[in-house]
Amino acid sequence: MNAKKSMLIASLFAASLFVTGCGGSASSNKVFYASHTEATAFVGSVLKGVESRESSKGVEIEFINSNRDANLQVDQLLGAIDNKPAAIVLIPVDADALIPAVEKANDAGIPVIATNRDLNGGKFAMVKSDDKQAGMLQGEFMAKNLPPNANVVYLMGESTQGSARERFEGFKEACLDKRKDVTLLAKVDANWSEAEALKYMTLWMSMFPKIDGVIGGNDTMALGAMKALLAAGRTGVLISGVDAKGEAVEAIKAGKMSHSAKQNADKLSEEIAKLIETARSTGEVPAGEVRVPFTPVTAETLK
Repeated sequence: MNAKKSMLIASLFAASLFVTGCGGSASSNKVFYASHTEATAFVGSVLKGVESRESSKGVEIEFINSNRDANLQVDQLLGAIDNKPAAIVLIPVDADALIPAVEKANDAGIPVIATNRDLNGGKFAMVKSDDKQAGMLQGEFMAKNLPPNANVVYLMGESTQGSARERFEGFKEACLDKRKDVTLLAKVDANWSEAEALKYMTLWMSMFPKIDGVIGGNDTMALGAMKALLAAGRTGVLISGVDAKGEAVEAIKAGKMSHSAKQNADKLSEEIAKLIETARSTGEVPAGEVRVPFTPVTAETLK
């Protein structure tokens, strides 16, 4: 074998090693959708939107649910990485605990698309709603409709999460900072839970004889507060939530709830699907954030 031919074979062998060593994700038709919880309510709506857009392109979306267990989600992501998918869509259980798994996906050349919840490290594209804007919509509604010298209470999601903090900051800026006559009687982490919201609302009714408004960081908590108020026969209280989920919309129509800020699940799924297609064609996604605005939902907008 002459020297020139030997060099060509060696070059081809080296090139084949390079291709094998890359993630190989751009050629895959599989995407893992790793969620912090089950595919119901808003999470389910976004997932269905992504699936409907991608199924026509021959893409298989495999949903994995960690049931709010960060260690399990790390294990699930490591298993997903071993499958060399086109991309991983991630709703993180914990903003910090998932960083090493995301970095491993980065090292494997697998694009990561985070959504809905914070992620504090690794390289990824983020698609999320503008949480501060949601809080501002709630604050604007309350500032406009609360009576003079009103008292309000605030049900927060989880204060360790940026989305929960941003929603409160938006509310504070649009209402409490502008209506100095409005008093915030209490604020508590109710962990996005209807049961906890109902418990705290029941406690607050025993502590405060006058409550004019309840602001929930999501509809689930707002509905819990609503049920506690209705059970106690306390009427005339303005109640605002976030998400415009079906039960909340029906409560607004019935005059039991007052307001919600709607997350646009369809737009979120559209933006996620766009990034999946970018990942499939290029093997990467651009770092940065795509923000999807909220819209207000009231009895008037539902007419």
